[in-house]
Amino acid sequence: MNRVLKLREKAKKEKRKIVLPEGEDKRTLKAASFIARESLADVCLLGKEEDINTLAKENGISLEGVGIIDPIVYDRHEEIINAYYEKRKNKGVTLESAEKIVMGNLVFYAALMTNMSIADGFVAGASHTTSEVARAAIQCLKLDREIGTVSSSFIIELENCSFGENGLFAYGDCGIIPYPNMRQLAGIAIATSDMFHKLFNVEARVAMLSYSTKGSAKAAESVENIVKALARIKTKRPDLMIDGELQLDAAIVPEVAEVKCPGSDVAGKANVLIFPNLDAGNISYKLTQRLGNARAVGPIIQGLDKPCSDLSRGCSWEDIVDTTVVTAIRAQVGA
Repeated sequence: MNRVLKLREKAKKEKRKIVLPEGEDKRTLKAASFIARESLADVCLLGKEEDINTLAKENGISLEGVGIIDPIVYDRHEEIINAYYEKRKNKGVTLESAEKIVMGNLVFYAALMTNMSIADGFVAGASHTTSEVARAAIQCLKLDREIGTVSSSFIIELENCSFGENGLFAYGDCGIIPYPNMRQLAGIAIATSDMFHKLFNVEARVAMLSYSTKGSAKAAESVENIVKALARIKTKRPDLMIDGELQLDAAIVPEVAEVKCPGSDVAGKANVLIFPNLDAGNISYKLTQRLGNARAVGPIIQGLDKPCSDLSRGCSWEDIVDTTVVTAIRAQVGA
């Protein structure tokens, strides 16, 4: 699993400020301690300083080099609240309700800090649901108009694996859009492939996955959706190496690809896998992670103007470190 770990060296070269709003979670504190000690990012925790320090002491965690911001006494507190009010006042949000929303869920506070360039990105989800993290990101950051949709992806790395990029993959979408339409599916594919390329400097070979390969099964709505998305992608991004619809074995196994779709530039060697819906994506990444003992980094939130990432609530402190590193590098390279 060297390539995900090697990202840490890349993060060190040009440190970025990343906010972790879940300062009440000991996994987050342990991750922040490691990030600061290894100089992977300028990391900042949100919460009451006394409570954070008490939790750290109880768990033997050093917070040397870790920034702590107490949102209530922070000197830009009113500016942050007002920023949310200005963004949402046309939706009926008052200044009073803006403060309740932002102070009631510090993921919003972190997202607003990122929007205002107080921080370069944020990572949350250890103690918040994906919907809570995604809602804060969508409401507080700006949509990337070129991508046109907010989605998520995972970096997956397997040991001793010849598939993909020698065991390295990107999976999308695994966390946000339940049933993507044609435009959303195209956005997911473009965002995931661009993120993968920018992080690892390898060419993305993108497979639009299905239960069917090139019309091998009777056409269904999901297959038609893929075909239309593929046509849209080829118009918007003719440079992108992409093919579909492909069954998983045809996408990653060269011998199967030779039989099912000979002549494809992608089949048999795909390293970016785009799933037709959230059921398929979420189940697949967890199967790969648990049964394949893979390193899974994410969900990485895509399609916004600033980088941010979600976490599984079952994450380890090491997962938080990896996701923070990826978020920091995305801030460096504009992914």
